[in-house]
Amino acid sequence: MGKILCYIYNDMADFEMTLACSFAGQLLEKELVTIAYTKEIVTSKPGVTYQPKATVKDSLEFTDVEGLIIPGGWNDELRPELKELIQKLNKENKMLSAICAGPQFLAKSGVLDDKKYTTTLTKSYLDEQDIEDFFPRANFKRKKVVRDKNIITAVGRSFVDFAVEIADYFGAFDDPKNKINKRVLAKYYKG
Repeated sequence: MGKILCYIYNDMADFEMTLACSFAGQLLEKELVTIAYTKEIVTSKPGVTYQPKATVKDSLEFTDVEGLIIPGGWNDELRPELKELIQKLNKENKMLSAICAGPQFLAKSGVLDDKKYTTTLTKSYLDEQDIEDFFPRANFKRKKVVRDKNIITAVGRSFVDFAVEIADYFGAFDDPKNKINKRVLAKYYKG
């Protein structure tokens, strides 16, 4: 059983990752491992607390990682170990998925330079907030979810589509049409 890592951090939008993590553990039968910079409790923006299973540094030593989920949120701290993990997984062609503001970690790590992506952090939003734009805008697509090879990105309101695309990436559906049918999806989901 391979591992799906979920990077958790203070002020994350945890609702954006919940269904994707549920699918990873139950539908895909992967080991879900929450990671953070330290093993201290992480508090999401709404105030829900999470206990990381491992540190990001620890996860660099795992040999059976199949993917990484990054939720959006209000914290943009990219430490060297997370950048290294993202680049390592990309080089190994492992799934990298990020939603809402989460793709900023992928952009800052350089893995979106040659991949199509989407994000809630539009150029106009960053300009309005007087934040430097670190995204390769030539590759930006104004869509709910974008999948380009091993990278899956989504806007925040599309967390269901995000989770379904992750499940589809790992071959959860015997017929590609089933991934858009919510009743058929319920049949596949064992939760």
